[in-house]
Amino acid sequence: MSPTFFYALLLLAVPVAVTITFSFWTQTYLDLDTTFTLANYQEVWSKPIYRVLMFRSLTIAAIVTAVTVILAYPLAYYISFHVKERQALWIFLITIPFWTSYLLRIFAWKLILGYNGVINSTLMELGIIGEPLEFILHNANAVVMTLSHAWLPFAILPIFVSLQKIDRSLLEAANDLGDGPVMRFLRVTLPLSLPGVIAASLIVFIPTIGDYVTPRLVGGSDGLMIANMIQVQFGKANNWPLGAALAMTSMLLVTAVSVAFILVARFLGGRVR
Repeated sequence: MSPTFFYALLLLAVPVAVTITFSFWTQTYLDLDTTFTLANYQEVWSKPIYRVLMFRSLTIAAIVTAVTVILAYPLAYYISFHVKERQALWIFLITIPFWTSYLLRIFAWKLILGYNGVINSTLMELGIIGEPLEFILHNANAVVMTLSHAWLPFAILPIFVSLQKIDRSLLEAANDLGDGPVMRFLRVTLPLSLPGVIAASLIVFIPTIGDYVTPRLVGGSDGLMIANMIQVQFGKANNWPLGAALAMTSMLLVTAVSVAFILVARFLGGRVR
């Protein structure tokens, strides 16, 4: 295991350690002061713009996670319980979006949601609206729709695997004991599939909150997230210590939210059982 361990140490632990170290330094453009200080963290929590971006990022990530899991579960359930043949083909079709560039998918959504895009043009041709809708692009709504589409396959797969592991004899036993389809789902299928739901939620939530490409291209000023500010600090502002402090703060918030979600999900799972 040594090669794997050192590989993970080099690519994961070392960058995190460097980021933590930088977060306790200060920089005035070209001059880097390595004196230990908490000034960057004080600035992160004292300036309203950083709090707004943090809260917006958590909100968008939570909405994207909820939308993605809600859309993914019925499809995964259908493939697992109702597709008797060619399940591999269905999974293959789900993974097709991975074949295209992430940027191309974002630009495609930009064309779909644009002022003269597919949605507005279609609605105007049908006479449903008199002028193009402006609230579907360059705001948080566009970010949610784009990210939900991008991460949907990542949510389907773990839920499908979790549903596949359910012993069908348990469902037959519940049916013999008088449970109808709804109660059978709530008392057997849903609790046993919660590990897949939790995995799907974390797979979507964690990278979503760190996405800066999608908010930049389709979010506009109202859809920017904390990752965009981190990018600015490491780029144009050339303030790596502040960017590192923002990154570490975001990481701690994501960890806290993820742990809380897991604990709540397990508690609800126990209550459902």
